[in-house]
Amino acid sequence: MDFADLIAETLHSLASNKVRSGLTILGIVVGIASVIAMISIGQGSQATIEQSIQAAGSNLLTVMPSAGSQTGPGARSFGMNVESLTRDDAAALEGLELVSGVAPSAQGQGQLVAGTTNANAQILGVTSEYALVKNLSLTSGTFISDRDDTANAQVVVLGATLAGDLFGEGVDPVGRHVRSGNMLLTVIGVLAEKGTSGFTNVDSAAIIPLSTCSRYVTGNEYVSSIALTVADEAQMTAVENSAESLLLERHGISDATYADFRIQNMADMLETVSAVTGTFTALLAGIAGISLLVGGIGIMNMMLTTVTERTREIGLRKAIGADASAISAQFLMESVTLTLLGGALGIVAGWAIGVLAANVIGTAAIVTLDSILLATGVCSVIGVIFGYYPARRAAALSPIEALRYQ
Repeated sequence: MDFADLIAETLHSLASNKVRSGLTILGIVVGIASVIAMISIGQGSQATIEQSIQAAGSNLLTVMPSAGSQTGPGARSFGMNVESLTRDDAAALEGLELVSGVAPSAQGQGQLVAGTTNANAQILGVTSEYALVKNLSLTSGTFISDRDDTANAQVVVLGATLAGDLFGEGVDPVGRHVRSGNMLLTVIGVLAEKGTSGFTNVDSAAIIPLSTCSRYVTGNEYVSSIALTVADEAQMTAVENSAESLLLERHGISDATYADFRIQNMADMLETVSAVTGTFTALLAGIAGISLLVGGIGIMNMMLTTVTERTREIGLRKAIGADASAISAQFLMESVTLTLLGGALGIVAGWAIGVLAANVIGTAAIVTLDSILLATGVCSVIGVIFGYYPARRAAALSPIEALRYQ
Protein backbone atom coordinates (compact mmCIF):
# COMPACT_ATOMS: atom_id res chain seq x y z
CA MET A 1 0.00 0.00 0.00
CA ASP A 2 1.54 3.30 -1.08
CA PHE A 3 1.29 6.52 0.93
CA ALA A 4 -1.62 7.97 -1.09
CA ASP A 5 -3.66 4.81 -0.58
CA LEU A 6 -2.77 4.87 3.12
CA ILE A 7 -4.06 8.45 3.48
CA ALA A 8 -7.25 7.67 1.53
CA GLU A 9 -7.94 4.58 3.62
CA THR A 10 -7.30 6.52 6.85
CA LEU A 11 -9.73 9.31 5.93
CA HIS A 12 -12.36 6.78 4.87
CA SER A 13 -12.04 4.89 8.14
CA LEU A 14 -12.31 8.04 10.26
CA ALA A 15 -15.26 9.34 8.24
CA SER A 16 -17.16 6.09 8.69
CA ASN A 17 -17.20 6.70 12.47
CA LYS A 18 -17.78 10.45 12.57
CA VAL A 19 -19.17 10.72 16.10
CA ARG A 20 -16.46 8.57 17.66
CA SER A 21 -13.72 10.33 15.70
CA GLY A 22 -15.17 13.73 16.62
CA LEU A 23 -15.26 12.94 20.33
CA THR A 24 -11.71 11.61 20.21
CA ILE A 25 -10.51 14.74 18.41
CA LEU A 26 -12.35 16.86 20.98
CA GLY A 27 -10.18 15.43 23.75
CA ILE A 28 -7.04 16.54 21.92
CA VAL A 29 -8.58 19.93 21.08
CA VAL A 30 -9.28 20.60 24.77
CA GLY A 31 -5.74 19.59 25.76
CA ILE A 32 -3.93 21.59 23.09
CA ALA A 33 -6.23 24.61 23.52
CA SER A 34 -5.55 24.60 27.27
CA VAL A 35 -1.79 24.51 26.78
CA ILE A 36 -1.79 27.21 24.08
CA ALA A 37 -4.14 29.47 26.08
CA MET A 38 -2.12 29.12 29.30
CA ILE A 39 1.19 29.76 27.54
CA SER A 40 -0.18 32.77 25.62
CA ILE A 41 -1.70 34.32 28.75
CA GLY A 42 1.45 33.65 30.78
CA GLN A 43 3.76 35.13 28.15
CA GLY A 44 1.42 38.08 27.66
CA SER A 45 1.35 38.78 31.40
CA GLN A 46 5.13 38.53 31.52
CA ALA A 47 5.47 41.00 28.65
CA THR A 48 3.03 43.42 30.32
CA ILE A 49 4.91 43.33 33.62
CA GLU A 50 8.26 43.74 31.87
CA GLN A 51 6.95 46.72 29.90
CA SER A 52 5.74 48.31 33.13
CA ILE A 53 9.17 47.89 34.71
CA GLN A 54 10.98 49.07 31.59
CA ALA A 55 8.69 52.11 31.44
CA ALA A 56 10.22 53.17 34.73
CA GLY A 57 13.68 52.65 33.23
CA SER A 58 15.57 49.36 33.20
CA ASN A 59 18.78 51.34 33.97
CA LEU A 60 17.21 52.89 37.06
CA LEU A 61 18.28 52.62 40.68
CA THR A 62 15.91 53.93 43.31
CA VAL A 63 17.07 54.74 46.84
CA MET A 64 14.32 54.72 49.47
CA PRO A 65 14.24 55.19 53.24
CA SER A 66 14.14 52.00 55.31
CA ALA A 67 13.87 51.19 58.98
CA GLY A 68 16.57 48.55 58.66
CA SER A 69 16.89 45.52 60.93
CA GLN A 70 16.89 47.67 64.06
CA THR A 71 13.13 48.01 63.94
CA GLY A 72 12.14 45.69 61.12
CA PRO A 73 12.23 45.65 57.34
CA GLY A 74 10.47 48.02 55.00
CA ALA A 75 10.00 51.74 54.68
CA ARG A 76 7.69 52.15 57.69
CA SER A 77 8.20 51.55 61.37
CA PHE A 78 5.32 51.44 63.84
CA GLY A 79 3.14 53.40 61.43
CA MET A 80 5.63 56.27 61.13
CA ASN A 81 7.36 57.19 57.89
CA VAL A 82 11.09 56.68 58.02
CA GLU A 83 12.92 59.90 57.17
CA SER A 84 16.57 59.40 56.34
CA LEU A 85 17.29 60.78 52.86
CA THR A 86 17.97 64.41 51.98
CA ARG A 87 18.73 66.52 48.94
CA ASP A 88 22.35 66.59 50.10
CA ASP A 89 22.43 62.80 49.69
CA ALA A 90 21.15 63.22 46.16
CA ALA A 91 23.82 65.82 45.42
CA ALA A 92 26.52 63.45 46.72
CA LEU A 93 25.23 60.61 44.51
CA GLU A 94 25.57 62.82 41.44
CA GLY A 95 29.34 62.56 41.82
CA LEU A 96 29.41 58.77 41.39
CA GLU A 97 31.02 57.41 38.25
CA LEU A 98 28.55 56.20 35.57
CA VAL A 99 25.59 58.00 37.21
CA SER A 100 24.00 59.98 34.38
CA GLY A 101 21.06 61.49 36.24
CA VAL A 102 19.81 61.99 39.81
CA ALA A 103 16.28 62.99 40.76
CA PRO A 104 15.22 63.32 44.41
CA SER A 105 11.49 63.44 45.06
CA ALA A 106 9.08 63.82 47.95
CA GLN A 107 5.47 62.81 48.00
CA GLY A 108 2.24 63.36 49.84
CA GLN A 109 -1.49 63.21 49.33
CA GLY A 110 -3.86 66.07 48.76
CA GLN A 111 -7.13 67.20 47.28
CA LEU A 112 -6.98 69.33 44.16
CA VAL A 113 -9.86 71.66 43.38
CA ALA A 114 -10.52 73.24 39.98
CA GLY A 115 -13.70 75.30 39.99
CA THR A 116 -16.48 72.99 41.15
CA THR A 117 -14.47 69.84 40.44
CA ASN A 118 -12.13 68.14 42.86
CA ALA A 119 -9.99 65.01 42.93
CA ASN A 120 -7.74 63.31 45.43
CA ALA A 121 -4.25 62.87 44.05
CA GLN A 122 -0.70 61.94 44.88
CA ILE A 123 1.42 65.08 45.06
CA LEU A 124 5.00 64.64 43.91
CA GLY A 125 7.68 67.19 44.66
CA VAL A 126 10.47 66.88 42.08
CA THR A 127 13.41 68.64 40.49
CA SER A 128 13.89 69.36 36.81
CA GLU A 129 15.84 66.08 36.35
CA TYR A 130 12.80 63.98 37.23
CA ALA A 131 11.30 64.03 33.73
CA LEU A 132 14.54 62.82 32.15
CA VAL A 133 15.26 60.16 34.76
CA LYS A 134 11.69 58.79 34.67
CA ASN A 135 11.29 59.05 30.87
CA LEU A 136 8.33 61.43 31.08
CA SER A 137 7.03 63.44 28.14
CA LEU A 138 4.52 66.28 27.87
CA THR A 139 1.46 66.74 25.68
CA SER A 140 1.41 70.47 26.42
CA GLY A 141 3.25 73.12 28.41
CA THR A 142 6.58 72.71 30.16
CA PHE A 143 8.01 70.70 33.05
CA ILE A 144 9.27 71.92 36.43
CA SER A 145 12.43 74.00 35.98
CA ASP A 146 15.38 74.72 38.27
CA ARG A 147 14.06 78.27 38.59
CA ASP A 148 10.68 76.98 39.80
CA ASP A 149 12.43 74.86 42.42
CA THR A 150 14.67 77.68 43.61
CA ALA A 151 11.77 80.13 43.91
CA ASN A 152 9.33 77.76 45.70
CA ALA A 153 7.04 78.46 42.75
CA GLN A 154 3.41 77.41 43.08
CA VAL A 155 3.18 75.66 39.74
CA VAL A 156 1.99 72.17 38.86
CA VAL A 157 2.31 69.62 36.06
CA LEU A 158 -0.74 67.35 35.89
CA GLY A 159 -0.81 63.69 34.96
CA ALA A 160 -2.96 62.83 31.94
CA THR A 161 -5.73 61.16 33.97
CA LEU A 162 -5.79 63.84 36.66
CA ALA A 163 -6.00 66.62 34.07
CA GLY A 164 -9.03 64.92 32.51
CA ASP A 165 -10.69 64.45 35.91
CA LEU A 166 -10.28 68.11 36.84
CA PHE A 167 -10.86 69.89 33.54
CA GLY A 168 -12.51 67.33 31.26
CA GLU A 169 -11.21 65.24 28.39
CA GLY A 170 -9.64 67.13 25.50
CA VAL A 171 -9.24 70.36 27.47
CA ASP A 172 -5.77 71.92 27.70
CA PRO A 173 -5.55 73.27 31.28
CA VAL A 174 -2.20 75.05 30.88
CA GLY A 175 -2.48 78.53 32.39
CA ARG A 176 -5.46 77.64 34.58
CA HIS A 177 -5.36 77.27 38.36
CA VAL A 178 -6.01 74.52 40.88
CA ARG A 179 -6.09 74.81 44.65
CA SER A 180 -4.60 72.33 47.10
CA GLY A 181 -4.57 73.24 50.77
CA ASN A 182 -2.84 76.62 51.10
CA MET A 183 -1.45 76.50 47.59
CA LEU A 184 -2.95 78.15 44.51
CA LEU A 185 -1.13 76.30 41.75
CA THR A 186 -0.81 77.40 38.15
CA VAL A 187 -0.89 74.55 35.65
CA ILE A 188 2.24 74.78 33.49
CA GLY A 189 2.12 71.38 31.77
CA VAL A 190 0.28 68.10 31.20
CA LEU A 191 2.10 64.76 31.01
CA ALA A 192 1.58 62.26 28.22
CA GLU A 193 -0.15 59.09 29.38
CA LYS A 194 2.43 56.66 30.76
CA GLY A 195 0.76 54.18 33.09
CA THR A 196 2.26 52.82 36.25
CA SER A 197 5.96 53.61 36.50
CA GLY A 198 7.46 51.35 39.12
CA PHE A 199 5.28 51.96 42.19
CA THR A 200 4.07 55.40 41.06
CA ASN A 201 1.19 56.14 38.72
CA VAL A 202 2.17 59.51 37.31
CA ASP A 203 -1.03 59.66 35.24
CA SER A 204 -2.95 60.43 38.42
CA ALA A 205 -0.27 62.59 40.07
CA ALA A 206 0.20 66.32 40.55
CA ILE A 207 3.86 67.26 40.16
CA ILE A 208 5.17 70.39 41.86
CA PRO A 209 8.68 71.74 42.61
CA LEU A 210 10.47 69.82 45.37
CA SER A 211 11.04 72.96 47.43
CA THR A 212 7.34 73.81 47.22
CA CYS A 213 6.43 70.30 48.34
CA SER A 214 8.82 70.52 51.30
CA ARG A 215 7.34 73.83 52.39
CA TYR A 216 3.60 73.25 51.89
CA VAL A 217 3.05 69.46 51.79
CA THR A 218 5.61 67.46 53.79
CA GLY A 219 6.79 70.27 56.06
CA ASN A 220 10.41 69.06 56.11
CA GLU A 221 13.50 68.76 53.93
CA TYR A 222 13.55 64.98 53.71
CA VAL A 223 12.86 63.23 50.41
CA SER A 224 10.85 60.07 49.79
CA SER A 225 13.21 58.62 47.20
CA ILE A 226 16.22 59.34 45.02
CA ALA A 227 16.19 57.96 41.47
CA LEU A 228 19.48 57.40 39.66
CA THR A 229 20.03 56.51 36.02
CA VAL A 230 23.13 54.51 35.11
CA ALA A 231 24.95 55.25 31.87
CA ASP A 232 26.02 51.62 31.35
CA GLU A 233 23.29 49.11 32.17
CA ALA A 234 25.89 46.36 32.51
CA GLN A 235 27.36 48.27 35.50
CA MET A 236 24.11 48.50 37.47
CA THR A 237 25.34 46.30 40.32
CA ALA A 238 28.66 48.13 40.57
CA VAL A 239 26.93 51.53 40.77
CA GLU A 240 24.47 50.12 43.32
CA ASN A 241 27.35 48.99 45.52
CA SER A 242 29.06 52.36 45.18
CA ALA A 243 25.85 54.21 46.10
CA GLU A 244 25.36 51.97 49.13
CA SER A 245 28.91 52.55 50.36
CA LEU A 246 28.61 56.33 49.88
CA LEU A 247 25.30 56.59 51.77
CA LEU A 248 26.48 54.33 54.60
CA GLU A 249 29.48 56.61 55.04
CA ARG A 250 27.38 59.78 54.89
CA HIS A 251 24.91 58.41 57.46
CA GLY A 252 27.64 57.16 59.78
CA ILE A 253 26.58 53.51 59.54
CA SER A 254 29.31 50.85 59.64
CA ASP A 255 27.10 47.77 59.33
CA ALA A 256 24.95 47.56 56.18
CA THR A 257 22.43 45.48 58.15
CA TYR A 258 21.42 48.66 59.96
CA ALA A 259 21.20 50.82 56.86
CA ASP A 260 18.43 53.42 57.03
CA PHE A 261 17.85 53.13 53.29
CA ARG A 262 17.42 50.44 50.63
CA ILE A 263 18.26 50.44 46.94
CA GLN A 264 15.95 48.99 44.35
CA ASN A 265 17.68 47.77 41.18
CA MET A 266 15.22 47.73 38.28
CA ALA A 267 17.45 45.41 36.23
CA ASP A 268 17.40 42.85 39.05
CA MET A 269 13.66 43.28 39.43
CA LEU A 270 13.14 42.74 35.70
CA GLU A 271 15.24 39.58 35.79
CA THR A 272 13.41 38.26 38.85
CA VAL A 273 9.97 38.99 37.42
CA SER A 274 10.90 37.31 34.14
CA ALA A 275 12.09 34.21 35.98
CA VAL A 276 9.00 34.04 38.21
CA THR A 277 6.49 34.56 35.42
CA GLY A 278 8.37 32.10 33.19
CA THR A 279 8.16 29.43 35.91
CA PHE A 280 4.48 30.23 36.50
CA THR A 281 3.75 29.91 32.77
CA ALA A 282 5.51 26.54 32.64
CA LEU A 283 3.50 25.40 35.67
CA LEU A 284 0.23 26.43 34.05
CA ALA A 285 1.20 24.69 30.81
CA GLY A 286 2.13 21.55 32.76
CA ILE A 287 -1.23 21.48 34.53
CA ALA A 288 -3.03 22.03 31.23
CA GLY A 289 -0.89 19.30 29.69
CA ILE A 290 -2.58 16.73 31.92
CA SER A 291 -5.64 17.05 29.69
CA LEU A 292 -3.42 16.01 26.77
CA LEU A 293 -2.66 12.78 28.59
CA VAL A 294 -6.39 12.21 29.02
CA GLY A 295 -6.89 12.89 25.32
CA GLY A 296 -4.12 10.42 24.46
CA ILE A 297 -5.76 7.72 26.56
CA GLY A 298 -9.00 8.45 24.71
CA ILE A 299 -7.21 7.87 21.40
CA MET A 300 -5.81 4.55 22.60
CA ASN A 301 -9.25 3.49 23.80
CA MET A 302 -10.81 4.37 20.45
CA MET A 303 -8.10 2.61 18.45
CA LEU A 304 -8.39 -0.55 20.56
CA THR A 305 -12.14 -0.52 20.01
CA THR A 306 -11.56 -0.01 16.29
CA VAL A 307 -9.15 -2.94 16.13
CA THR A 308 -11.74 -5.14 17.81
CA GLU A 309 -14.53 -4.02 15.48
CA ARG A 310 -12.37 -4.49 12.37
CA THR A 311 -10.86 -7.85 13.31
CA ARG A 312 -12.44 -9.65 10.37
CA GLU A 313 -11.29 -6.84 8.03
CA ILE A 314 -7.74 -7.24 9.34
CA GLY A 315 -7.92 -11.01 8.79
CA LEU A 316 -9.17 -10.50 5.24
CA ARG A 317 -6.39 -8.02 4.43
CA LYS A 318 -3.76 -10.41 5.75
CA ALA A 319 -5.33 -13.31 3.83
CA ILE A 320 -4.92 -11.45 0.53
CA GLY A 321 -1.30 -10.53 1.20
CA ALA A 322 -1.11 -7.49 3.50
CA ASP A 323 1.89 -7.81 5.80
CA ALA A 324 2.11 -6.82 9.44
CA SER A 325 3.86 -3.50 8.68
CA ALA A 326 1.04 -2.40 6.35
CA ILE A 327 -1.61 -3.19 8.97
CA SER A 328 0.43 -1.43 11.67
CA ALA A 329 1.00 1.62 9.46
CA GLN A 330 -2.71 1.93 8.71
CA PHE A 331 -3.79 2.08 12.35
CA LEU A 332 -0.85 4.23 13.35
CA MET A 333 -1.71 6.71 10.59
CA GLU A 334 -5.29 6.89 11.85
CA SER A 335 -4.04 7.70 15.36
CA VAL A 336 -1.61 10.37 14.17
CA THR A 337 -4.24 11.93 11.88
CA LEU A 338 -6.69 12.21 14.77
CA THR A 339 -4.14 13.96 16.96
CA LEU A 340 -2.95 16.33 14.22
CA LEU A 341 -6.53 17.34 13.37
CA GLY A 342 -7.22 17.88 17.05
CA GLY A 343 -3.96 19.81 17.40
CA ALA A 344 -4.78 22.17 14.52
CA LEU A 345 -8.22 22.90 15.93
CA GLY A 346 -6.74 23.20 19.44
CA ILE A 347 -4.21 25.79 18.33
CA VAL A 348 -6.95 27.97 16.86
CA ALA A 349 -9.21 27.47 19.89
CA GLY A 350 -6.35 28.11 22.33
CA TRP A 351 -5.40 31.33 20.57
CA ALA A 352 -9.03 32.54 20.67
CA ILE A 353 -9.42 31.60 24.36
CA GLY A 354 -6.12 33.29 25.19
CA VAL A 355 -7.15 36.53 23.47
CA LEU A 356 -10.55 36.51 25.18
CA ALA A 357 -9.11 35.80 28.63
CA ALA A 358 -6.36 38.40 28.15
CA ASN A 359 -8.94 41.06 27.30
CA VAL A 360 -10.88 40.19 30.45
CA ILE A 361 -7.85 40.45 32.77
CA GLY A 362 -6.40 43.44 30.92
CA THR A 363 -3.19 41.99 29.54
CA ALA A 364 -1.90 40.72 26.19
CA ALA A 365 -2.06 37.22 24.70
CA ILE A 366 1.11 36.18 22.91
CA VAL A 367 1.04 33.05 20.78
CA THR A 368 4.59 32.33 19.64
CA LEU A 369 5.87 30.04 16.92
CA ASP A 370 7.59 28.02 19.64
CA SER A 371 4.29 27.24 21.36
CA ILE A 372 2.69 26.24 18.05
CA LEU A 373 5.63 23.96 17.17
CA LEU A 374 5.50 22.53 20.68
CA ALA A 375 1.81 21.77 20.32
CA THR A 376 2.33 20.17 16.91
CA GLY A 377 5.20 18.07 18.21
CA VAL A 378 3.22 16.98 21.26
CA CYS A 379 0.30 15.97 19.03
CA SER A 380 2.55 13.86 16.83
CA VAL A 381 4.20 12.18 19.80
CA ILE A 382 0.84 11.45 21.42
CA GLY A 383 -0.45 9.98 18.16
CA VAL A 384 2.56 7.68 17.86
CA ILE A 385 2.76 6.68 21.53
CA PHE A 386 -0.93 6.02 22.10
CA GLY A 387 -1.47 4.58 18.65
CA TYR A 388 1.49 2.23 18.70
CA TYR A 389 0.02 -0.45 20.95
CA PRO A 390 -3.31 -0.74 19.10
CA ALA A 391 -1.43 -0.77 15.77
CA ARG A 392 0.91 -3.53 16.94
CA ARG A 393 -2.02 -5.49 18.31
CA ALA A 394 -3.77 -5.27 14.97
CA ALA A 395 -0.60 -6.30 13.12
CA ALA A 396 -0.07 -9.30 15.41
CA LEU A 397 -3.52 -10.83 14.79
CA SER A 398 -3.52 -14.22 13.17
CA PRO A 399 -5.42 -14.08 9.86
CA ILE A 400 -7.16 -17.41 10.57
CA GLU A 401 -8.30 -16.38 14.04
CA ALA A 402 -9.28 -12.95 12.71
CA LEU A 403 -11.48 -14.41 9.99
CA ARG A 404 -13.19 -16.63 12.55
CA TYR A 405 -13.91 -13.66 14.84
CA GLN A 406 -17.64 -12.96 15.30
